[in-house]
Amino acid sequence: MMKLNVFVMPLKKLRMNTSSLTVFFERLFFKPNLLDWVLILLLSPFSLLYASIMLFRRLLSFKKSYSVAIVSIGNLTVGGSGKTPFVIALAKNYENACIISRGYGRESKGLVEVSRRGQILSDVFNSGDEAMLMAKSLPQASIIVSEDREIAIEKAIEDGVKVIFLDDGFNRVNIKKYEILLFPKKIINYFTFPFGPFREFFFMKYMANLALYENIDFKRLVNIENKTEKMLLVTAISNPERLNSFLPEGVIGQVYFEDHAYFNEADLREKFVDFGATSLLITQKDEVKMEGFQLPLSVMKLELEIKDSILENINTYIKEYNNAR
Repeated sequence: MMKLNVFVMPLKKLRMNTSSLTVFFERLFFKPNLLDWVLILLLSPFSLLYASIMLFRRLLSFKKSYSVAIVSIGNLTVGGSGKTPFVIALAKNYENACIISRGYGRESKGLVEVSRRGQILSDVFNSGDEAMLMAKSLPQASIIVSEDREIAIEKAIEDGVKVIFLDDGFNRVNIKKYEILLFPKKIINYFTFPFGPFREFFFMKYMANLALYENIDFKRLVNIENKTEKMLLVTAISNPERLNSFLPEGVIGQVYFEDHAYFNEADLREKFVDFGATSLLITQKDEVKMEGFQLPLSVMKLELEIKDSILENINTYIKEYNNAR
């Protein structure tokens, strides 16, 4: 019987407009090699100093209460842990909710109303990709972006919202809120900045009302819309290799851009032709920045499935807080 040798060809990967420093820190945070670990351990006092400063900042803070319930969805690590899809999955359960985000990657400054109860009031350049995705996904909600979350909260209350969700709000230590922390399914480096992915000490998770882990407390469900034979993955998200476990058959290459980067249609068309692709495989976060592009797109539609008991805990807090006001 003839023995067959099977060779698996690695996918060609391209980094577009991504600094070598970004690539270095992504490896250091998420896939450190032996030399990286030596560097991390040698410079760990700097991580300890940073985390200690963040701890004292939190301990010395005074929390301001507001007239409506505020729920924060955040994480202790950088690199994406599902905050945006979690916010979307949670906010879908409420009428007249407002989501407040910083608006990462946007070209505007200050407070911008992205949408008001489903009516889109901004474009993706002024809102940022995540805020626009939330606006398009939540027709019954309002979306505000602002560097100053307190001003945004006051604006939302002025508009008569019944509940506020803070996207990436754990580090807003001066706001009274229900704290939800999300953790990825796999963590390798537990050090804090600048040589680890953690923003604060790992034990700070005990300051949260809920510390939730992917594949235990919530699951990602991915469906490929408009799947084709030869798909070229194109994405502008942090730590893009986390998508690998969701990639379907038929992906012929990967092109990574800087997190939150905007796309040039001509550049994408060139890559599309170079790879001989039949479509570009993108995330929903990328899709909002490709509106009007004349390119065939396959979209990774992501939904989060959250345990019922967790949703009940959050809803109980919101009801009790608002009823007490």
